[in-house]
Amino acid sequence: MEKRSQWGTRLGFLLAAIGSAVGLGNIWRFPATAFENGGGAFFVPYLFALLTAGIPLLIMEYTIGHKYRSSSPRSFSKISKGMEWIGWWQVLISFVISTYYPVIIAWAIMYAYFSFGTQWGDDPTGFFVGDFLNLADPGTFGSVIPAVVIPLIAVWVLVLFFLGRGVKKGIEVANRIFIPTLLIVFIIIVIRAITLPGAFEGLNAFFEPNWDSIWDGSVWVAAYGQIFFSLSIAFAIMITYSSYLPKKSDITNNAFITGFANSSFELLAGIGVFAVLGFMALQSNTAVADVVDGGVGLAFMVFPEIISQMPASGFFGFLFFASLFLAGLSSMISISETYIAGLQEKFAITRGKAVAIGGGLAFLVSIFYATQGGLNLLDTVDYFINNYGVALAGLFEVVAIAWFARSLKDLQTHADSVSDIKLGVWWRLCLGVITPIVLGYMMLQNLKTEVSRAYEDYPIDFLFSFGWVVAIGAMLLGAVITIKKWPTKDHEA
Repeated sequence: MEKRSQWGTRLGFLLAAIGSAVGLGNIWRFPATAFENGGGAFFVPYLFALLTAGIPLLIMEYTIGHKYRSSSPRSFSKISKGMEWIGWWQVLISFVISTYYPVIIAWAIMYAYFSFGTQWGDDPTGFFVGDFLNLADPGTFGSVIPAVVIPLIAVWVLVLFFLGRGVKKGIEVANRIFIPTLLIVFIIIVIRAITLPGAFEGLNAFFEPNWDSIWDGSVWVAAYGQIFFSLSIAFAIMITYSSYLPKKSDITNNAFITGFANSSFELLAGIGVFAVLGFMALQSNTAVADVVDGGVGLAFMVFPEIISQMPASGFFGFLFFASLFLAGLSSMISISETYIAGLQEKFAITRGKAVAIGGGLAFLVSIFYATQGGLNLLDTVDYFINNYGVALAGLFEVVAIAWFARSLKDLQTHADSVSDIKLGVWWRLCLGVITPIVLGYMMLQNLKTEVSRAYEDYPIDFLFSFGWVVAIGAMLLGAVITIKKWPTKDHEA
């Protein structure tokens, strides 16, 4: 009989799931996305997307993991032999993300140190791309940067340590430490931010609704995209994590708690970020709209500039970059667990070997991002693996289960048998109709944008080699791995 690891407590699972969902994107993606898509009015499509796609998809993935008690590829193969490749595709997407995600965490470690004495000087942007990263042209890797690779090694040591200790003693313990600490640190940041001069103007810009935007289809696509990318759906993570749940676990309730906890943190991040941006706008005598940025630019270029102007700048800077470190580390552990579990089951090896092989390979690849050309490489791989990996894999997943395997009723029966909140027709309607239409439309819009312009004006051959090849390669390699048959006896997870 299969002997599978389990979470020690329900809280342990929830903290791990929330830790996976709450990542760097909550802090630097959501605030800018909301602002650019109607401010306060954005919360209408955002909440609608959460209830019609985010939580229904979470319930589906939790149910698949709980019912089949296996890694993502093995779970899909149990639904239908022809669907195993989707599971491997998602695992390989997570593998690709795990090669560059720790580099951003390494940057956060260094910037926590740089905060003391505001070592980035008067030109944080110039410091980041010049003094710190010594950025090379796209396609040129250059030499390894010691200030990045040393903290990168530290990040991997931490991640592999917790993964090596297993589900209950490693992953659960890590999230019991990281997630409450992250929440405390971020609440301190928000309280400090809203007491700054100009904070009210920043919050007004964030929450002021532009109701005309509600009628813009691109705003709804942005809302669905934000929900989709922030909840760790279609990364193989939630299927893997829920496979470690005890047999009597309330699936639906867990999904609602995870979904709303993630959205609550995004709202908290929006308040903190825009209060600080309001302060910056006041200091520079410009409009809030002129200082809004997202992604890496917000964290490592805009925020250092703001921190330099603040009282107790070193302490505030340390807290901000510590929050990036904590949010990133909990997500990094969950991303890596997907291929650890997959390798264990497919090749019947011990957890230690799976951690050494999977984590070791990911570490070696991650060194490429710690070079002078690492930022351009990271930006390109992240863009393509998210838009043509995660989103497309999510579309294939939901269409395969809802339309081809026709498994929604079967999954609903399983979820209802262990959950207090019963699923109705709304759940099957959301997954069978609304989600495929929205994800399909997102794909078409992305492709339309891709045809009209080169991403960030990078050279076409660079985008092809490190964008398209990586995204399509994950799909093809996923299909190749399915050639090997599963071992007749499950190895201990």
